[in-house]
Amino acid sequence: MPAIGLGLAAVREHWRTLLLVSLLLTSTVAVFVPLGGSETDGPTNLQYGLELSGGTRVRAPLVGMTAEVDLADGTGREVETTVASRLNVSRTDVQVHASGATDTVEVFADADNGNVTREEFAAALNAASVEVSTDDIRDGVTQQTRQTAVTVLESKINGLGLSGGAVSTTTTPTGETFVLVEVPSANQSQVLTLIRSPGRVELVAHFPQQRQNESDNGTRTVYRDVSLLTQEDFSNRNFQARQAEGGRPPRVRVALKDEPARNFLNAMQTFGFTSPEGVDNCGYQPSSGEDPDTFPGYCLYTVRDDEVVYGASMSGGPDGLAPTIRSGDFVKDPTFVITANNYSEAQQLAIDLQAGALPTTLDIEGEGTTYYVEPALAEEFKPLSLVTGLVAMGAVAVVVFLRYGEPGVAAPMVLTAGAEVFLLLGFASAVGLALDLSHIAGFIAVIGTGVDDLVIIADEILQSGEVNTSRVFESRFRKAFWVIGAAAATTIIAMSPLAALSLGDLRGFAIVTIVGVLLGVLVTRPAYGDILRNLVLED
Repeated sequence: MPAIGLGLAAVREHWRTLLLVSLLLTSTVAVFVPLGGSETDGPTNLQYGLELSGGTRVRAPLVGMTAEVDLADGTGREVETTVASRLNVSRTDVQVHASGATDTVEVFADADNGNVTREEFAAALNAASVEVSTDDIRDGVTQQTRQTAVTVLESKINGLGLSGGAVSTTTTPTGETFVLVEVPSANQSQVLTLIRSPGRVELVAHFPQQRQNESDNGTRTVYRDVSLLTQEDFSNRNFQARQAEGGRPPRVRVALKDEPARNFLNAMQTFGFTSPEGVDNCGYQPSSGEDPDTFPGYCLYTVRDDEVVYGASMSGGPDGLAPTIRSGDFVKDPTFVITANNYSEAQQLAIDLQAGALPTTLDIEGEGTTYYVEPALAEEFKPLSLVTGLVAMGAVAVVVFLRYGEPGVAAPMVLTAGAEVFLLLGFASAVGLALDLSHIAGFIAVIGTGVDDLVIIADEILQSGEVNTSRVFESRFRKAFWVIGAAAATTIIAMSPLAALSLGDLRGFAIVTIVGVLLGVLVTRPAYGDILRNLVLED
């Protein structure tokens, strides 16, 4: 029992030091031990941002205008149709959000690009029996649309196998909201190609139809284009591109939902695609330069962002779609393939089908900015960042030893400052913080402020006369700690706006500095006080 009591007393006396040691062990696990079967690119679990791994960053607003309106119940679809017709834009370029509190109508075009002006937008809304003025219209889109865009872009990046990519929204102090896309280890053209277009995929039936001539009562052949399927009509969400094989072009297998499958089946039979004339009667090639609107034959056009990328026939072979429809097997299993000219095109179709279409485009050429770092250059920044941190620690150590001249006081001070940096590395690894140069600057700032606080503690205790008892030590330590706490509070308050606002690299610097100050006040400064008390009172 006495031994247990002695052990508990030692824990109570040195709990601050024990807390620091336990957190250092936890940080060691977070930094070096692979958890959850995750794979790392190096000996640590640390992740690196663009400046330390290379890659592309794109920051741009979404194109569009938003009107805050008051809609009558059930009129959303009618308003969308009327506005799209009046503005001569696609039906998908107008979106109504009826939330009950504040209704909004978005048009995904803007005056800066010469597409739609506020006056035209207001006139179209008034034509749809929605009372609105130009003052009710603002540039930009709704939060719901931004969130949809973020989700779609994340799916596009993941679908292409670009690991470590991140998509978020940022807001400037002036209230402008941007979409921020960061993809490590990816070149600029690859990322821009992926995110520049909305990626709307559509299957269009192109077929001949006889019409009567008004002049001579004869007939003439015209060609119709009817939209059959869009991304929302497919039931599977695991689209895979397949290479060309067995004489078949690259393709993506899709499955239809029940109602779209019935509509597709009826359209194929009604438009003559399953008839002898319609089977195997297309032959359209996008590279031929022929007009797809007047091309003779029965074609299923694959359309991406209003551009025909492939023209397929209704195959009549043993495994073709026409026999499957005629036999009734298509009703039981409504699946078929969307073909492409090459594998990369099929892969792009699979990504677009998987991710869905962007509600609108990113204004990259207008207000957007693009930032690219060569991976080879970024690799050089890593050792330079490490050397910079070591130089900072070395300079601090030299100054501290020169000031105190006692290794017993200076060495724990330097080691405590180093422990604080290691705790920050553990925090970054645990939360998945991708380290950039701004974070490295924050680490160096933490070293400086940390040692400064430790100097305040040492000076207050050692320069105010002899320390004979624990009571005297605690009194001086509390006095120094109040000064440190006030300085820490001031730093946190000053850095909070930078951490909260989307100010680019300044945010990373502020976050690391705030976390470092909190770790210092709550863990490392008290632990250094414990160590210094043992050294002083033992003497």
